Amino acid sequence: MGGASGGAKASLREVPAGVAGVGAMDAPQEKEAQVAAWLKKIFGDQPIPQYEVNPRTTEILHHLSERNRERDRDVCLVIEDLKQKASEYESEAKHLQDLLMESVNFSPANLSSTGSRYLNALVDSAVAFETKDTSLTSFIPAVNDLTSDLFHTKSKNEEIKLELEKLDKNLTATLVLEKCLREDLKKAELHLSTERAKVDNRLQNMDFLKAKSEEFRFGIRTAEEQLSSRGMDASLSHQSLVALSEKLAELKRQTIPLKKKLESYLDLMPNPSLAQVKIEEAKRELDALEAELTKKVNMMEL
Repeated sequence: MGGASGGAKASLREVPAGVAGVGAMDAPQEKEAQVAAWLKKIFGDQPIPQYEVNPRTTEILHHLSERNRERDRDVCLVIEDLKQKASEYESEAKHLQDLLMESVNFSPANLSSTGSRYLNALVDSAVAFETKDTSLTSFIPAVNDLTSDLFHTKSKNEEIKLELEKLDKNLTATLVLEKCLREDLKKAELHLSTERAKVDNRLQNMDFLKAKSEEFRFGIRTAEEQLSSRGMDASLSHQSLVALSEKLAELKRQTIPLKKKLESYLDLMPNPSLAQVKIEEAKRELDALEAELTKKVNMMEL
């Protein structure tokens, strides 16, 4: 009964949610008294654990006490049944022993040590095989059942062995894959470290270039202010000179087809004076542009 009570203690959390409706006709005070008596019976001399007394807990504990009492009654019935069976077996054994004594004057006490061992072995075998008696007709089905169980166990063991081999292969493949992944991870970490170092170096170079750029901008602004304070003509600036140089290169490109056209006319008999005048005008224009460009370049060098 103590075991059943302990089972009730362990089942406090297993009570279904709808237990509140059980025993609704009992008075709350009567239920509390029954619960208190039940807890005192369970814990005995030990102190009862503290719990919140409310209708819900009282209902749960009352339900547990009812289940505990029902389980104790079942256990008592089982015990009484086992006692009755034990008494019947003892009576049957005594009857058989008396029958042996009357028929063949046989008693286990008259057996030799070898016979006692054989008899005990026979009894142990019957108990192990769970047979109703020690007859051959009882042992043969028990042995057959054990043989069937043995074959079934062997078959199950073979299935488990195959499954273990499969799992072993999968485990090996998983370990190989894990090793490859670890190596790839190391390579990726090394590559990431290298790339991080490159990025840091580039950031440092970028910072250096930004500083230099600011330094050059400040130098350019200072130079422009100095040139402006000295009254420098805007046409002598670098941009203006670049524009003039581009214009001069464009004019030279434009004179190339004119020169080719002029060469085609050189074989003719032109008016020498008119041709000479045109040539001189073109030369003077070209010389003027070159002189202006040279002058501006020289002024920039100064």
